[in-house]
Amino acid sequence: MAKKKKEKKTVVEGNVYIQATFNNTIVTITDLKGNALSWCSAGSLGFRGAKKSTPYAAQTTAETATNRARDYGLQIVNVFVKGPGVGRESAIRSLGNQGLKVKTIKDITPIPHNGCRPRKSRRV
Repeated sequence: MAKKKKEKKTVVEGNVYIQATFNNTIVTITDLKGNALSWCSAGSLGFRGAKKSTPYAAQTTAETATNRARDYGLQIVNVFVKGPGVGRESAIRSLGNQGLKVKTIKDITPIPHNGCRPRKSRRV
């Protein structure tokens, strides 16, 4: 019995989620439903320690994730950025330099609306 060859799905438009923390940068590329096409992190590329949180590491991470998603025919992306890291801008610039058309950029960093209960005050 002949094995049926799995056909590669084509995705023209998708979402890019950039999570830029103080310690690392993670780029995930999904289709519009949220199914992941590719992802990459600065740590998985071999950056270690303080080098993981640099703008160069974020740029390289975005480039690698884009190259893997290019197999699906991705052209237009909506960018969602989360976190306070230094790699935010360089990762977005890198997407544009790779030939992707950036449609929207949205900041989805969680902000506490009053936050956790503070610890009790110190009595001396």
